[in-house]
Amino acid sequence: MNRADYDRYLAAFNTKDYDAVCDFYAEPMAMDFFGVSIRSREDMKRFYAFLHAHVHESVRVQNFASSETLTAVDAIVRIEAYRDLDRATLDANGAPGLFPIAAGDVQELRQFIFYTLRDGKIANVECAMLPP
Repeated sequence: MNRADYDRYLAAFNTKDYDAVCDFYAEPMAMDFFGVSIRSREDMKRFYAFLHAHVHESVRVQNFASSETLTAVDAIVRIEAYRDLDRATLDANGAPGLFPIAAGDVQELRQFIFYTLRDGKIANVECAMLPP
């Protein structure tokens, strides 16, 4: 995945075009981050529909590197809450590792995102994050 491909992927993500985002993924997919486990298009669409009903999430790339088998991104993920998102709601929706946030609050989190590629598609995603 070169930078132009990644920019298209990120544009789809930032505008909540979940079908376009899913088109970048191989099936089966494996996405595990902060207690969230996504294995299919349906899982991805369900999770992000839930999350983005509470927050606006956008990703800004700081550093980017890629090869035939891996794309690595150092990014700032900005979370702006429309509605309260408490611990119980996160846990009930399979997101125990995400941080609660109150309506009107903003979190900016530095994340390191590693995309393993298979046949030009994302097969696996792993994330690490610095504390807020």
